[in-house]
Amino acid sequence: MKKLFIAEKPSVAQQFAQALGMKNVRRGDGFLENEDYVVTWCVGHLVQLSYPAAYDEKYQKWSFDTLPFIPKADEWKYEVSKSTAKQFAVVAKQLNRPDVETIYICTDSAREGEYIYRLVDRMAEVPKEKERRRVWIDSQTNEEILRGIREAKLDSEYDHLSAAAFSRAKEDYLIGINFSRALSLKYRYRIKQQLGMKPEEKMTVAVGRVMTCVLGMIVKREQEIRAFQKTTFYRILGDFDLGEGAKLSADWKPSEQSSRYSPTDIYDGKGFLRPERAAEFMKSFMPFPCEATVTAVTKKKETKNPPLLYNLAELQNDCAKMFKISPDETLAIAQELYEKKLTTYPRTDARVLSTAVSKEIEKNIRGIASYAPVAPQAQEILSSGSFRSIAKTRYVDDKKIADHYAIIPTGQGQREYQSLKPLSKKVYELICRRFLSIFFPPAIYERIALMIDCQGETFSVSSRALKDEGYRKVADLRRSAALVGASPTADPANAGAGSSMASTMATAASASHTANAGGTTSDAATMASSTTGPDGVATTRADGSIGLENGGESEEEGDNRSLSEALLKLRKGQKLQLETLRVKEGETAPPKRYTSGSMILAMENAGNLIEDEELRAQIKGAGIGTSATRAGILTKLVDNKYIALQKKTQVLSPTKLGEYIAYYVKISVPHLLNPKLTASWEMGLSEVADGTITEAEYMEKLEDFVRSRTEKIRAL
Repeated sequence: MKKLFIAEKPSVAQQFAQALGMKNVRRGDGFLENEDYVVTWCVGHLVQLSYPAAYDEKYQKWSFDTLPFIPKADEWKYEVSKSTAKQFAVVAKQLNRPDVETIYICTDSAREGEYIYRLVDRMAEVPKEKERRRVWIDSQTNEEILRGIREAKLDSEYDHLSAAAFSRAKEDYLIGINFSRALSLKYRYRIKQQLGMKPEEKMTVAVGRVMTCVLGMIVKREQEIRAFQKTTFYRILGDFDLGEGAKLSADWKPSEQSSRYSPTDIYDGKGFLRPERAAEFMKSFMPFPCEATVTAVTKKKETKNPPLLYNLAELQNDCAKMFKISPDETLAIAQELYEKKLTTYPRTDARVLSTAVSKEIEKNIRGIASYAPVAPQAQEILSSGSFRSIAKTRYVDDKKIADHYAIIPTGQGQREYQSLKPLSKKVYELICRRFLSIFFPPAIYERIALMIDCQGETFSVSSRALKDEGYRKVADLRRSAALVGASPTADPANAGAGSSMASTMATAASASHTANAGGTTSDAATMASSTTGPDGVATTRADGSIGLENGGESEEEGDNRSLSEALLKLRKGQKLQLETLRVKEGETAPPKRYTSGSMILAMENAGNLIEDEELRAQIKGAGIGTSATRAGILTKLVDNKYIALQKKTQVLSPTKLGEYIAYYVKISVPHLLNPKLTASWEMGLSEVADGTITEAEYMEKLEDFVRSRTEKIRAL
């Protein structure tokens, strides 16, 4: 008797055949075979849900008379896809062979992979007495494949996962079929007229559980940008003489206790609302110079931990920012790296390792110790033995893993690495650097803050200097010849926004600057080797460059040792001279448009775009869609011409058609635009998968929703 292995696609089937050490192989049409094994494969989905017309010809015509369309629980119909009928016949024949006693299910180790096989099994009418075992793996190395086969559980243990998969498919089907038909019947002629389309031109309102929600998020952001009214304000900078030729530019800090102005003259604690009031304020200090006093010099140690490991959403976000590629392209590269055995399973939401993997993590590190871009750091980790204690850190947590742990290098596939395209090599390096970061200590900074009083008004300046680079020695992408320069120098989602700083300081000092959210500032004089950090700290590196970490995010937190040293020389009570005051104009800026990468993160966090990496990890819960489907949703919106994607910047914006559709959904089925509700549906599917609720309970609620909302559209 033989064992049959069924994979999701031919390339994966080849990997299993290799891992099994199959010799004397007979290559059939759509399968491989030897004395012990049969290996066959699907080509994605071989079976699909039937369209309504398969139930009754009357459903061929779109009409409110046939809505809502909801098949009974035991009457759902499926059919073999015409494009894959040939391979289905091959697979069905192999599954039903009398000499096959055990079927090893090797489709993707996730909900959708389970669904692909279960449909095939059902349509092929495979005898129930055949034993079915589920192979669940995290990479495609030979060792992992063989482990998965050894530890394969009976497929019946995945019945809850299968139920969730069938529920997900039925949910998307019912929402798509019913609401697309209902909204098209109700509004398509009105939309065509509003867009100036010809009567004979075809147009349907395509609705999807996740797709419509994402469209609503993009449209809402665009409306916020249009409604935004900028505010101009006028900051005051003071130039101080420190003595011995050293000069310092510091920010004035408004105070409600001042007698020189009223609180209504000030915008959000940043500066004056009117330029004439700023001018009057400066005149009140004349003649210059004025005596000033240092009121406080504080020193504080700060630490920054290595970021969590990559999941697919984080990787897609960083690749969109660094390489200007779409989430779909990133997923394709991650899948390629997985299939070439270079990295682990890509479609994961987890950002941590499992306890079991952490115990054997040394082999992953040793495997990339000869990989040139990170070889020195890998060798350092092996020499120090820091990997031995990784299980006690936040980077290992079984409770935060649903199906697969984070994306990490396997330590294998270096021969296949040579065949990668340059972009794929860059993505692989990103994954390796993020992985090795967790074995290094935190980066340590020293923050110095200075407060100055002049005639009762307060000026401040602060600096942060890097004292111990810690994990940055591997996370700092400036060290990579391949990746340096890959990160954008400006944020494309907020074109025109940014900040520059004025300073004339012989010993490299810089003003503390607190910018408004997304605000812009400008000044005639700029400082060549300084930049302003997002937390209001002027920072610089010795070479004047901006640091890149977190997969390419420009954190603008550099090494400002020279400024720190200058500030530390000052003492409380020390007298300074205020030489002059200057006005620096600033203005608020509208919210940023989503990029393809930031939208993926927003989808992962139920519609909340959370910029802070640490906070994202803390509140992560149910998202919109799954790691496997989010990129495809954006692609579908672009293909439907509901949104536009700027290739060079990856910025997303709605089209006129997309805006009209979002409007009519809002006045008819607003629930479809609610990210929290969409996320709750995904959470419900997770509850089906873990057995908390049954498929019948989930479907009952879904069907009630579809019925009631379809009737509401009809009544409008």
